[in-house]
Amino acid sequence: MCLQRDKVRKKIDKMKTPRVYEKSFKENAVRLCEYSPIVQVARELGINESMLRRWRKEYRDIGSCSFSGKGNKNITSEEREIENMKKTIYRLETENAILKKAMGIISKSDL
Repeated sequence: MCLQRDKVRKKIDKMKTPRVYEKSFKENAVRLCEYSPIVQVARELGINESMLRRWRKEYRDIGSCSFSGKGNKNITSEEREIENMKKTIYRLETENAILKKAMGIISKSDL
């Protein structure tokens, strides 16, 4: 019984909690990839090679807006403005539909 508990404890100890890296660490790691191979940089920093490739791709695609973290979208100010405009259009269309229905009800009651 004790042996089984020890095995379970060892398995739990082996399970890693997700590591969180700061934006500055990610940016510096990506910059290091410009001068050294990704495999070497990943090994020196103690991170997975595929993670470093993903960071590099994100940095190339988005630039300074990359690595926003905590589930925040990586969007530019133009994309944010478009998103806000779409919300406004939806709200105005909904209000317009409500007013049309109200006008129909009012015009029927006048007859």
